[in-house]
Amino acid sequence: MTQPTARSAHERKQDALHRLEHDVDAWVSTADLETGAPYLVPLSFLWNGSSLLLSTAATAPTARNLSLSGTVRLGIGETRDVVLVEGTAQVVRPAELSQEDGDAFAAKTGFDPREESAPYVYFRVSPRRLQAWRESNEIAGRDLIVDGRWTVD
Repeated sequence: MTQPTARSAHERKQDALHRLEHDVDAWVSTADLETGAPYLVPLSFLWNGSSLLLSTAATAPTARNLSLSGTVRLGIGETRDVVLVEGTAQVVRPAELSQEDGDAFAAKTGFDPREESAPYVYFRVSPRRLQAWRESNEIAGRDLIVDGRWTVD
Protein backbone atom coordinates (compact mmCIF):
# COMPACT_ATOMS: atom_id res chain seq x y z
CA MET A 1 0.00 0.00 0.00
CA THR A 2 1.40 3.36 -1.02
CA GLN A 3 1.25 6.13 1.55
CA PRO A 4 -0.38 9.37 0.51
CA THR A 5 1.85 12.44 0.52
CA ALA A 6 2.21 13.95 3.97
CA ARG A 7 0.07 17.02 4.54
CA SER A 8 1.54 20.35 5.57
CA ALA A 9 0.95 21.53 9.12
CA HIS A 10 -1.60 24.04 7.79
CA GLU A 11 -3.48 21.30 5.92
CA ARG A 12 -3.48 19.11 9.02
CA LYS A 13 -4.90 21.95 11.09
CA GLN A 14 -7.67 22.57 8.56
CA ASP A 15 -8.48 18.84 8.40
CA ALA A 16 -8.47 18.58 12.22
CA LEU A 17 -10.80 21.57 12.51
CA HIS A 18 -13.12 20.04 9.91
CA ARG A 19 -13.22 16.79 11.89
CA LEU A 20 -13.90 18.68 15.15
CA GLU A 21 -16.70 20.67 13.53
CA HIS A 22 -18.35 17.80 11.62
CA ASP A 23 -17.69 14.53 13.46
CA VAL A 24 -20.25 13.73 16.13
CA ASP A 25 -18.60 11.09 18.32
CA ALA A 26 -15.28 10.58 20.08
CA TRP A 27 -13.71 7.81 22.11
CA VAL A 28 -13.31 9.31 25.59
CA SER A 29 -10.64 7.87 27.85
CA THR A 30 -10.42 8.51 31.60
CA ALA A 31 -8.91 6.72 34.56
CA ASP A 32 -10.10 5.90 38.07
CA LEU A 33 -7.98 7.94 40.50
CA GLU A 34 -7.98 5.26 43.20
CA THR A 35 -7.17 2.18 41.12
CA GLY A 36 -5.74 3.68 37.94
CA ALA A 37 -8.14 1.49 35.95
CA PRO A 38 -8.70 2.93 32.48
CA TYR A 39 -12.20 3.58 31.20
CA LEU A 40 -13.05 4.09 27.53
CA VAL A 41 -16.46 5.08 26.20
CA PRO A 42 -17.87 6.65 23.02
CA LEU A 43 -19.56 10.00 23.61
CA SER A 44 -20.98 12.65 21.34
CA PHE A 45 -19.42 16.11 21.38
CA LEU A 46 -19.87 19.69 20.24
CA TRP A 47 -16.86 21.80 19.21
CA ASN A 48 -17.31 25.55 19.70
CA GLY A 49 -14.04 26.66 18.13
CA SER A 50 -11.96 26.42 21.29
CA SER A 51 -13.37 23.62 23.45
CA LEU A 52 -15.44 20.45 23.26
CA LEU A 53 -18.69 19.91 25.12
CA LEU A 54 -19.49 16.33 26.23
CA SER A 55 -22.33 14.89 28.25
CA THR A 56 -22.83 11.67 30.14
CA ALA A 57 -25.01 10.27 32.90
CA ALA A 58 -24.08 11.83 36.24
CA THR A 59 -23.59 8.35 37.74
CA ALA A 60 -21.35 7.03 34.94
CA PRO A 61 -17.69 6.15 35.59
CA THR A 62 -16.67 8.79 33.03
CA ALA A 63 -18.50 11.50 34.98
CA ARG A 64 -16.89 10.37 38.22
CA ASN A 65 -13.42 10.18 36.72
CA LEU A 66 -13.66 13.56 34.99
CA SER A 67 -15.12 15.24 38.07
CA LEU A 68 -12.27 13.98 40.26
CA SER A 69 -9.29 14.29 37.93
CA GLY A 70 -10.29 16.81 35.28
CA THR A 71 -8.05 14.92 32.86
CA VAL A 72 -9.25 13.34 29.62
CA ARG A 73 -8.04 12.01 26.31
CA LEU A 74 -10.26 11.84 23.22
CA GLY A 75 -9.78 10.00 19.94
CA ILE A 76 -11.72 11.37 16.99
CA GLY A 77 -11.80 9.83 13.54
CA GLU A 78 -10.37 6.69 12.05
CA THR A 79 -7.08 5.06 12.95
CA ARG A 80 -5.58 6.25 9.65
CA ASP A 81 -6.93 9.78 10.03
CA VAL A 82 -7.01 10.50 13.72
CA VAL A 83 -7.23 13.55 15.92
CA LEU A 84 -6.13 12.94 19.51
CA VAL A 85 -6.98 15.52 22.15
CA GLU A 86 -5.53 15.61 25.65
CA GLY A 87 -7.36 18.13 27.76
CA THR A 88 -8.70 19.39 31.00
CA ALA A 89 -12.38 18.94 31.71
CA GLN A 90 -14.57 21.24 33.76
CA VAL A 91 -17.97 20.17 35.05
CA VAL A 92 -20.90 22.12 33.63
CA ARG A 93 -24.08 21.39 35.55
CA PRO A 94 -27.25 21.47 33.43
CA ALA A 95 -28.42 24.59 35.29
CA GLU A 96 -25.12 26.30 34.33
CA LEU A 97 -25.37 25.37 30.65
CA SER A 98 -26.56 28.17 28.40
CA GLN A 99 -29.70 27.54 26.36
CA GLU A 100 -27.63 28.20 23.24
CA ASP A 101 -25.00 25.58 24.11
CA GLY A 102 -27.64 23.02 25.11
CA ASP A 103 -29.57 23.57 21.88
CA ALA A 104 -26.40 23.43 19.74
CA PHE A 105 -25.30 20.18 21.44
CA ALA A 106 -28.73 18.61 20.88
CA ALA A 107 -28.89 19.75 17.25
CA LYS A 108 -25.44 18.40 16.38
CA THR A 109 -25.62 15.11 18.27
CA GLY A 110 -29.31 14.27 17.87
CA PHE A 111 -29.45 13.73 21.64
CA ASP A 112 -30.63 16.17 24.30
CA PRO A 113 -29.47 15.17 27.80
CA ARG A 114 -31.74 17.86 29.26
CA GLU A 115 -34.73 15.72 28.28
CA GLU A 116 -33.52 12.51 29.96
CA SER A 117 -35.23 11.30 33.14
CA ALA A 118 -31.89 10.34 34.72
CA PRO A 119 -29.59 13.24 35.61
CA TYR A 120 -26.87 14.09 33.10
CA VAL A 121 -23.86 16.35 33.47
CA TYR A 122 -21.82 18.18 30.85
CA PHE A 123 -18.07 18.64 30.64
CA ARG A 124 -16.22 21.37 28.79
CA VAL A 125 -12.87 20.04 27.55
CA SER A 126 -10.12 22.53 26.85
CA PRO A 127 -7.41 21.00 24.65
CA ARG A 128 -3.92 21.13 26.17
CA ARG A 129 -2.48 19.01 23.35
CA LEU A 130 -3.91 18.08 19.98
CA GLN A 131 -2.28 15.71 17.52
CA ALA A 132 -3.32 14.76 13.99
CA TRP A 133 -1.85 12.26 11.55
CA ARG A 134 -2.81 9.77 8.88
CA GLU A 135 0.24 7.64 8.20
CA SER A 136 3.74 7.19 9.60
CA ASN A 137 5.05 9.98 7.34
CA GLU A 138 2.96 12.42 9.41
CA ILE A 139 4.14 11.30 12.85
CA ALA A 140 6.79 14.04 12.90
CA GLY A 141 5.01 17.34 13.40
CA ARG A 142 1.77 15.75 14.60
CA ASP A 143 1.44 18.19 17.52
CA LEU A 144 -0.91 20.97 16.44
CA ILE A 145 -1.75 22.25 19.93
CA VAL A 146 0.87 22.26 22.67
CA ASP A 147 0.24 23.70 26.14
CA GLY A 148 -3.19 24.85 24.98
CA ARG A 149 -1.90 26.89 22.01
CA TRP A 150 -2.01 26.17 18.30
CA THR A 151 1.47 25.62 16.85
CA VAL A 152 0.14 26.50 13.37
CA ASP A 153 -1.49 29.75 12.25
